[in-house]
Amino acid sequence: MLRALSPRTPSAGAGPARARRRTVVLAAAVLAGVLLIVVLATGWAGSGNSGVTTVNGNASAVLYGAGHRPPAPEFTGTTLTGSKLSFSSYRGKVVELNFWGSWCVPCREEASILAAVAGKYRSSGVSFLGVDVRDTTAGALAFAHSFHVTYPSVSDQSSAITLDFTAKVPIAATPTTLVVDRTGHIAGAVFGAVTYPELTTILARVTAKGG
Repeated sequence: MLRALSPRTPSAGAGPARARRRTVVLAAAVLAGVLLIVVLATGWAGSGNSGVTTVNGNASAVLYGAGHRPPAPEFTGTTLTGSKLSFSSYRGKVVELNFWGSWCVPCREEASILAAVAGKYRSSGVSFLGVDVRDTTAGALAFAHSFHVTYPSVSDQSSAITLDFTAKVPIAATPTTLVVDRTGHIAGAVFGAVTYPELTTILARVTAKGG
């Protein structure tokens, strides 16, 4: 006698178990990303290139000496508010360039630091610019409003801008923050969430006379 097969009913603990597995996988992915950033940054600074030094002993934050600074790629894009923006218009200024996304947890952790540093250096002639990676405009605008981010960000939904910069410095994950000098060369970088001491140390060096 044949019996109809009924759908298998998951046990009561299947939901929590599945959620725990997802949490473990996510945590592993985040850890892998952090390790990749450290490996790339450490290799870059320790590859025999005497023009690259770490900041405050942190291999994820580096300064590039004069003559060892890669050129920042030019790009044009549309800001979150719909305006056209060309990176070439920033030439002659020191630029803090932050790659971020509203979906990025470390980006949320560093947002208040970036806002504070922007306030500190705005009168010093430093320009702040964001590159919003693989995001929705609505999510990005909500993020900017929530964290009081007042400087512009260019939408990079296809990651084209990010990939161009990755050819110059090892951008392994979001967030990454670059400091571009007055000649349009990358003078410093923080791979991962910034800290106030590291970012201000880089900016102080790059904004100094001849930096």
